[in-house]
Amino acid sequence: MRRRGDRVSRWISAIAVIALGISAGAMLAEGAVLVPYWRSLPTADFLRWFSDNEPRLVAFYGPLEMAAAAFTVMASALYAFRRRPGAGLLAVSALLVVGVLALYPIYFRAVNASFVAGTIDGAGVAAELARWSVWQWLRVAMGVGALIAAVAAVLDG
Repeated sequence: MRRRGDRVSRWISAIAVIALGISAGAMLAEGAVLVPYWRSLPTADFLRWFSDNEPRLVAFYGPLEMAAAAFTVMASALYAFRRRPGAGLLAVSALLVVGVLALYPIYFRAVNASFVAGTIDGAGVAAELARWSVWQWLRVAMGVGALIAAVAAVLDG
């Protein structure tokens, strides 16, 4: 029975690492490609683009980040339950990836809604996009940190 449980935890942790890698890469692309593009647009064009595409962004990033978090939390719990080496690193990874999710209601939900609805003062869009970029790079750092911790856990365990 122990061998089967170890196999399950290895598979779940492998899926977690893959999901974390895709998620971190996608967040990096958003920060490095989309945000500079948005900042280059005139305010009205950006607000129109964001309003038109926000549902696609949510449909892409939401499930991806939730999957990364779910598999990482499951892997962390399995490693802890089985007392596998790397359990502490997976716990760190799980905290970081859950933190990535937590930043959405903390900052992104309200500001994204103001972009979609066009309720943000046009003169304030550039400053808000600068703030958005800082919050995005925090998410990227947390996502990459989660990935590194999970990879280290899998290599350790």
